Amino acid sequence: MLTISCESPGSLVAHDRPRPERAPGDVLLRVRRVGVCGTDLHIFTGNQPYLAYPRVMGHELSGVVEAADADSGLQPGDPVYVTPYLSCGDCIACRQGKPNCCTRIQVLGVHRDGAFTEFVSVPRRFVGKADGITLDQAAMLEFLAIGAHAVRRGDVTAGQRVLVVGSGPIGLGTMLFAHLRGATVTALDGRLDRLDVARQHAGATHTVSLGDGDEAELARLTDSEFFDVVFDATGNRQAMERGFRFVAHGGRYVLVSIVQGDISFSDPEFHKREATLLSSRNATTEDFETVMAAMRQGLVPDTALATHRLALADVPTGFARLLDPTEGVIKAIVEC
Repeated sequence: MLTISCESPGSLVAHDRPRPERAPGDVLLRVRRVGVCGTDLHIFTGNQPYLAYPRVMGHELSGVVEAADADSGLQPGDPVYVTPYLSCGDCIACRQGKPNCCTRIQVLGVHRDGAFTEFVSVPRRFVGKADGITLDQAAMLEFLAIGAHAVRRGDVTAGQRVLVVGSGPIGLGTMLFAHLRGATVTALDGRLDRLDVARQHAGATHTVSLGDGDEAELARLTDSEFFDVVFDATGNRQAMERGFRFVAHGGRYVLVSIVQGDISFSDPEFHKREATLLSSRNATTEDFETVMAAMRQGLVPDTALATHRLALADVPTGFARLLDPTEGVIKAIVEC
């Protein structure tokens, strides 16, 4: 089967590998769609903290069942999605219903080989039926579920003022689900094209361009009170540290992105606001179900977000262009 591996930063190589053997309890899937995530781009550029090379990337996947146990509830040909966070099921996080931060987590495409290939075999409990949605939509569940999870972590409620810093796919997903909860959403980003998408498709009421005067504009929009909930989706240390300044007194700050190394903040400022600092990692089954329900209701602009496509065989030569800002990539879909 055709498999594309990232041998080292900047190097993608096509291989012919044997089809995986299905273990009892696993589901053998024929991969049909794979979303390209910021994590994949970081792997390609050498900026992913949880990875060893070589690695087959790809964790936003949909496919059809090739083979499964007779009692699995799945039949060959069933369209499915995969929750790519392979958790152990018995650590302290899993016992608390938080498999998304399992102490022994194995994320497809990061800790173990992923879906830039034609077939994968994964345990049944991580495979869900993609009922009522398309294969394209099923491949977009994961990044949107990360946004839905962040919004749930931030406990966003109707009428609150929400700021999302960073208008990449994760940021757009966060905006969308904050908007669906009834919040007034403001987007802050340095790219005007991304801000246009935030306003037109992700529910942002206000957009602010990063640069001189942006803090004054954020203050103006909130009567100088700033935001009940701030989300960082930039993957940039300086942006993450600066975001503390935009949290209202009594507000919450949710770090959705991750960087290598430490971040710091002013303790007196943090304390005087009695701010709450939260991390948000991955997503849970509940978040995937939230996204699917919204998709079935036509509330997710998936066709507007899926801006680019390429075939699996074209990944080695076509992947680098997805990093070019002039391409206007929001979500690229690899077709297998």
